Amino acid sequence: MRVRVKMTKRMAVVATAAAALATAGLATAPTASAYDYNGCGWPRVCFYLTDSDWNNGKPTAAYQDVTSSFQDLGSKSRGANYVRNTRNDDRALVRYNDQYGVTYYACLPPNTTFHPRDTSTVTGIRIDTQSTCPSS
Repeated sequence: MRVRVKMTKRMAVVATAAAALATAGLATAPTASAYDYNGCGWPRVCFYLTDSDWNNGKPTAAYQDVTSSFQDLGSKSRGANYVRNTRNDDRALVRYNDQYGVTYYACLPPNTTFHPRDTSTVTGIRIDTQSTCPSS
C-alpha cells in the first residue's frame, strides 16, 4: 500500500510539472501571429499593389492608425489590387475611383479582404473604431 502512495505522489508531481510547462508555453506564445493573414500583421490594413504581391503574401504598404478622415494613399498603396483588414474590432473604409473618375467607398469589416475591379483605383483609407459596416 505504501509503495502505491509513493507512485501516486510521484505521478502527481510529474503531471503538475507538465501542466506548468504547458501553461508557460502558452503564456509566451506570440499573440500577433494568430491574427496575421497573407503577410499582413495584426492590427493593420495592408495593401498589395499586384496579384503577385498578394499571392506571395508580401504587402507593399500598411496602415494602422485610426483616423477621423481619409488618408490619401502613397505610391506603395495607391491603385492596390488587394486590401486586407486584419484588425479584430475596427472596420476599414476604402476610397476608390472607377475608370470614369467616379468616387466610391468600400467598407471592410474586421478580418476581410477587398479586391477592386481592374478598372478601379484605390485612393484612400480610413480606419474607424466601429466594427460593423452600414447596410446598403
